[in-house]
Amino acid sequence: MSGTASPSVAIDVRGLTKSFGSKRVVDDVSMQVQKGEIFGFLGPNGSGKTTTIRMMCGLLTPDAGSGTCLGYDILRDQDQIKRRVGYMTQRFSFWEDLSIRENLEFVARMYEMRDGRRAVDAALDGLGLASRSGQLAGTLSGGWKQRLALAACMLHEPALLLLDEPTAGVDPKARREFWDELHALASRSVSVLVSTHYMDEAERCHKLAYISYGKLMTQGTAAEIVAEQKLSTWVVSGGDLAAISATLHGKPGVDQTAIFGAELHVTGTDDAALEATLRSECQAKGLRVRRAEVGLEDVFISLMARSADNFGPPS
Repeated sequence: MSGTASPSVAIDVRGLTKSFGSKRVVDDVSMQVQKGEIFGFLGPNGSGKTTTIRMMCGLLTPDAGSGTCLGYDILRDQDQIKRRVGYMTQRFSFWEDLSIRENLEFVARMYEMRDGRRAVDAALDGLGLASRSGQLAGTLSGGWKQRLALAACMLHEPALLLLDEPTAGVDPKARREFWDELHALASRSVSVLVSTHYMDEAERCHKLAYISYGKLMTQGTAAEIVAEQKLSTWVVSGGDLAAISATLHGKPGVDQTAIFGAELHVTGTDDAALEATLRSECQAKGLRVRRAEVGLEDVFISLMARSADNFGPPS
């Protein structure tokens, strides 16, 4: 029995909750991902991202909540969902003593694909793997392993990709090429839910959600999330930034400080108090102080600090 989600909605879940023992790792999470949308899923390690992704695609049954994935009920239609979703895990999980082609041929047999050879050839060509098709997977670099993993989860032409930190440990060039491929897929109406820790990747998503210690803190476009938090950011430069950060801690208007290279970002929700503190503590001592545009990095550092206060450190 299929769900009733709109054809324009790839994922529509409400109130997802999951506990392991006494620890609630996902707490009342609701999200929507539109068809052809790249939706970024962010949060610190142990925040519940992977558990949420697994519930969305029918690999894990929630304790509470409901929803649909590609129009199929996540509680009743897990087998239907699995056949239409490509899931790329955090860790490389293919057979290292098989070649690239042999790995893909094995995946094709798992999906019982009628024309598996054609699909494998197309995947090898489409992701630039054809020239390396005979190379053993265990000898590949991180970037090439990533391409193999993407080829494998796209082999059965899924309508939805669930990617769990797919670029961890991959060099910047390979990451950029990977994201170019994701946008090409989205332009062909493939929906993508991707978890990431990289802010440059978050900014390439159509929409974002931030989860921390099981709670969904915010979601929307990058601009909407930045505006919603009502933060002010100032930049201090010159002098001993670590010492300046320690001096500013607890001062009026100062919620968070973070060093970025040769600059100290200082954020807070009370702009007037923050400016007065910086004029007194920094500018009067000859340090350079300027207002800066609030970025996603500032927002997520603030959200992380706030969630730690609300929910406590992960166990």
